[in-house]
Formats: sequence, C-alpha cells, structure tokens
Amino acid sequence: MAVCARLCGVGQSRRCRRRQRHNQQDPGSDSDMDEEEERIVGQRQGGDVGGGGPESAVATAGPSDACEYGSGHVNRGGCADRASTGPPHPQSLTDLPPELLVEIFSLLPGTTLPNVALICKKFKQILNTETIWRRRCMEEFGMKEDLRKMEVGGVSSRDLYVKLLHPYRHILGLWQPDIGPYGGLLNVVVDGLFIIGWMYLPPHDPRVEDPMRRRPLFRIHMWESNKATVECMYGHKGPHKGDIQTVKKDEFSTKCNQTDHHRMPGGRQEEFRTWLEEEWGRTLEEIFHEHMQELILMKFIYTSQYDNCLTYRRIYLPPVMPSDLLQPGLFKGTYGSHGLEIVMFSFHGTSARATKLTGDPNVPAGQLTLDVDLNRPVVLPDLEHQRNIEELSRLVQGVHDEIQREAEQQAKGTSATVKGVAEGACGGPSAAEGVEADHGACSDSCQPGPSTTTDPPEAQPFVLPLGVMARNEVYPRTCRKCFYGTGLIAGHGFTSPERTPGLFVLFDEDRFGFIWLELKSFSLYSRLTDNLAHAHAPNMERFEAMLHNMQSWTS
Repeated sequence: MAVCARLCGVGQSRRCRRRQRHNQQDPGSDSDMDEEEERIVGQRQGGDVGGGGPESAVATAGPSDACEYGSGHVNRGGCADRASTGPPHPQSLTDLPPELLVEIFSLLPGTTLPNVALICKKFKQILNTETIWRRRCMEEFGMKEDLRKMEVGGVSSRDLYVKLLHPYRHILGLWQPDIGPYGGLLNVVVDGLFIIGWMYLPPHDPRVEDPMRRRPLFRIHMWESNKATVECMYGHKGPHKGDIQTVKKDEFSTKCNQTDHHRMPGGRQEEFRTWLEEEWGRTLEEIFHEHMQELILMKFIYTSQYDNCLTYRRIYLPPVMPSDLLQPGLFKGTYGSHGLEIVMFSFHGTSARATKLTGDPNVPAGQLTLDVDLNRPVVLPDLEHQRNIEELSRLVQGVHDEIQREAEQQAKGTSATVKGVAEGACGGPSAAEGVEADHGACSDSCQPGPSTTTDPPEAQPFVLPLGVMARNEVYPRTCRKCFYGTGLIAGHGFTSPERTPGLFVLFDEDRFGFIWLELKSFSLYSRLTDNLAHAHAPNMERFEAMLHNMQSWTS
C-alpha cells in the first residue's frame, strides 16, 4: 500500500498508517514488508548516497515523516520527490483545470455568473464558454435543439441568455389584460427561439369541452440583429414593430408602433366580420338572438380600442392542497348570451370559489362568480324528482334559509351552542334541541352536514330539471357530489350585484356545473388542460392577495 500511495504522489494514507501501528507488535506482519519496500523505493529515488544528507533521511524515514494528503505542505527531501511524481493538490478554485471549472459554472444559476466573472481574468475567460450558457438556457428556460440553430446563425447562447432570456424573464407566466370588463388570459412563454405572448381564447360557444384557441399578440427574438427585437403580431399583415415597457412589479404594457398593420382594406365592416368569425365561429346573420347581437357588437367596439396599447397584470394558478375536492385550476364555462368565459377555481378552507378571468358587462372579469360551501352537501332525490324544478328549489332554499338563520344568530351574539350551554347549566331546556328540531324539519330535503347523512355514492344519476336552460345540452348524466353555493348576478354595468342560491354539481375531476335557480340556467365548466409554465403561486398568501387585487381592478 505504501508503494501505491507513493507512486500516486499522495504519500501513505491514514488507513495504511493505522494498520501499520496496529500491526507493529507482529514482527512478521505485512506492515514490515511495506516499510521495507518504502525504504527501497526511497533509496532508488534518493540515489546511491551516504547516510548524512537529506536523501539518507528519506531512506530511513518512518510513517510520521510521510506527506499528508491534502495538507497543502510538501516536506523537503524525499517528500518533495514523492510529491513531484503526481499532480499538485489544488489550493483554491483557480487551481482547478478549465474543463472542471466549466462543469462547475454550468451548474450555477445564470443570475450569479456575472459576479463570478468579476473574481479574476481566468473565470471571466472561462465564462465565455458556450457550454455553460447553453446549459443555462436549457435548464432555466426549457430551450433545447433550437440553440444549435441560433449558434449556426451567428447568435451565441451567451448572447441569447444575456440579451433576450434574462432581460425578459420577468414577463414569463400568466397575465390578465386590462380590457375593462372583458379581461382575458395571456400566457408568455419561451417558444422555440422566441418569447411569445399567447392570448388564450375559449372555444366557440357552446362547445365548452373543445380545446382552447391561441392567438399570438407579440413576440421577442434576436434573428435580425444582435439585440432583442419586439414585434406586434396583432392584425392581418404579419409581424411589425412593437415595444414592451415594464410599468412596475407584476405589471407590464405592450405598444404597437405601426397600427396601420391592424387595418383591413374593407374598413371596420370587414374587420368586424373577421373578428366575429374568430370570436364566435359564425356570422352575425347566424346569431338570431337580438340581445346577443347587441352584446357582440358592443364587445367588438370596446375591445378594438385596445389594439395599439395594452396593460397586463400578473396572475397565478391556485396552490394545490391534499384536502382539495378536485385539483384547482382554470376552467372554461358557459354563460348564456355572453358565450364561454374562463374562470379560476380555487379552494379556501371550507369553501370553493370560481373567479372570472374573462367577463362581460354584467359581471366583469375579476369578480367572484361562484362561492361553494363545502360544509353544505346536498343529497339529490331520485331522477323523477330531480326533473322537478320546485323540488330542487326546495332543497337548496332549505339550506339557504338555515344559513341565514345562523348568520342572524351570530350577529346577535346568541348562537345556538352558547345558548344551549348556558341554559343547560341552569337546568333549563337546551337550545340545542331547538336547533336539532330545525334540522329535522328539513332532514328529508337538505341534510346539510356529514354528521346527519352518509356520503353519497361515488357516481349517482343526474338530470337537469325541466325548465332549466342549458347552452350545452351534452352534459354528464352522473355526478359525484353536490353542494350549496351562491352565484353572482348583476344588471348591465355591474349594477345591483347580488349573490343568489344555486347548486354546485361535481361531475368528475375535469368537469363541474352550477344551476342558477333564480335565472333557471345551467353553466357547465370544463378544465383547461394546457401546460402553463411559470404560473404557480409562490404561496397561498400571494394567491389570496392576487384575488383581492383582481376584484378591486373591476369593482
């Protein structure tokens, strides 16, 4: 072992010396043989000299005089000779070979590399290696084979990271455009060699389960020069000059510098017909409902004002909790004459909420369209009774009345629990019995709590009551659970907003519905399944603050 250690230039290992000390009592042990071999090798390295010089000291040196691995010290004489037979031990990062430094630097976040380049000239030179920046582009922004195309075109991975990806990293993710009550959903992603802002549009009404439609609004690239170029993609004449400005944190704006590209030869009429076909998938003559025609024309006039400049505010996907009834996320739903709209479905303790990302003149984007009480399950009757709208109204109204009674008791400070304990202590009748009687009065209908009813089967038959209007008549005929909830309705211009009772119906992991009892209308919601990167909320507090801000934008 000593010979191997000496040939490697590191001296004896500690394990060898411990074994040697342990076996010193054994005259015929291997340590004596190792020691003898060490003397022989030392004599060969030191030359044929007498016993008075340093070389002689190496020949007679014991284990205590051996060089320590990693100690950073080299003894004079034989130890120096032994150290010279192997590579020197690095004292700092600067002593490492360049190929190892490249591997280390490529593991660091790109935001820290400029500071690394300030340490010394060697590090600055190594940080010009394309391998480092190529890996940063791939791991931080998901770029892959397209990087080779950029390099062939004369744009390095380092320039791509420093001049495009890093400066515009703050606009990646989900955003809500400020288009008055209509809102919207913008997803900014690294798409190939571009950063593209995709506007997500719901499917054509009423095909709620069709995939989302996408339309590019802007793109940023480095094809034409050695700096990032912003292009507006709005209109029908192809890409043209645009600009992006960061207003403040979690907010940015886009501006078109050539709005003439948005105009069409046929004027506003041609622009309206083209917009209508893209937005609704039909002509105005095919929309027979006069009120719907007015809403569509109003939306076109309003939204066309924003074709040259738009402001966007960051939004997040809701956090996922293990206790959630289903995975939260984005859903597209039917909203009568207003067509399909996008909502964000999230959980908040014992309630589930749907917040509008797109809206209409009645209930604008950002408002809480559905509020579901998960503590108030509703057990549906058989199919025959489900078809009766009065029966369904009685079920839901029973829960609604009970919630109002509880709210009144809490407002007066005389809740049933506190009152029952007080009267029970005095020997009087318990108020809890009165509450139980109230529950019993509607036990055959609402059955509000899990303590008074068994969980419904995993799948139970479901049918809409007669007289309830559904934009999409192709809805699931079985459901998992039903809960009491409220839906937000309002007049034009968000006047006289009111929360009215309704029934939340969970069909499966990707679909749910809501029956608006006052409107006698049914909305079907289907999950948006697109993969949305850079969109998850850092924590629940940030998500709650975002929802609060969304409501204030349009209130």
